[in-house]
Amino acid sequence: MTACCMSATFCSIRNSIRRALPIVGAVAMLATTLSAAEFTVDSADDGATVLVDGKLFTRYLIQSGAKPILWPVVGPTGKEMTRAWPMREGNTMEKTDHVHQRSFWFTHGNVNGVSFWDENKGHGQIVHQEFLERAGGSQATIATRNDWLGPDGKKICRDERRLYFGADADARWIDFQITIFADSEPVVFGDTKEGSFGIRTAGVLDVVRNLGGRIVNAEGFTNEPAWGKPSPWVDYHGPIDGQVLGIAILNHPQSFRYPTHWHVRTYGLFAANPFGLHDFYNDKAMDGSHRVEPGGSFRLLYRVILHQGDERQAKIADRFKAYAASAPR
Repeated sequence: MTACCMSATFCSIRNSIRRALPIVGAVAMLATTLSAAEFTVDSADDGATVLVDGKLFTRYLIQSGAKPILWPVVGPTGKEMTRAWPMREGNTMEKTDHVHQRSFWFTHGNVNGVSFWDENKGHGQIVHQEFLERAGGSQATIATRNDWLGPDGKKICRDERRLYFGADADARWIDFQITIFADSEPVVFGDTKEGSFGIRTAGVLDVVRNLGGRIVNAEGFTNEPAWGKPSPWVDYHGPIDGQVLGIAILNHPQSFRYPTHWHVRTYGLFAANPFGLHDFYNDKAMDGSHRVEPGGSFRLLYRVILHQGDERQAKIADRFKAYAASAPR
């Protein structure tokens, strides 16, 4: 081929590429537009509703039983992924046990001797004081301030919690950051398995039903052996209406006592608990309690991922690496 012919061929290819560039750019922009979720947060007297692309993600309820909760919690395929009872009657797959295990919450079973975990006589209450932020956009943000009151109404401690909501084509997630403050008196989070950052899964995910529900942690422990173990993350997945869906809870390396221990049960309780060491190790000589002096605080950081498939298909290990490398907000 002569130089002239080569030049003509090159010019023809170059011109074809130039003509294609606007189309490629438009396709890229369209793909970006399609993949970018848009969040809105609607305010209500009882809390706030989080929508993603106009569809329900969750509701933040300022009070259900004795605490604020998230319910319902809707996954990436439109299925509710936490138990509906006792907020409403569930389906035939849902058990009506442990009334205090309300969808998605943060509490603890021994704070200065008061249980905020259960709803038995003499329990404490976490009382919403104010919203610090409710905002939508490319992500949603909810921030609140709450007082922890004993059965006599006296404030024991307070918290500030920030929730960030995100989504992509395969998953939805919630970053949950909570700081516990001691004000005028010391606060002790006692050693008990009854805590702390919890989810009650949809009934069909329960391992004990033998429908395909499965618990697995980062070290490969599955089902009952995963209980009480320290781990950076745990995944709880199974079939919901013919789809394999899962919930993963990730613990950020900058969280208090990372990696946390897990109060995760085959009947559907799924909780991260950095305090319950003597229960988890069956050793009364161990003490996992934590004392906070007046003016002090500690912070816990989690990401909850609602995903399709099992933990491998959802690439939870890779998602944890990305989360661990990110700086808490």
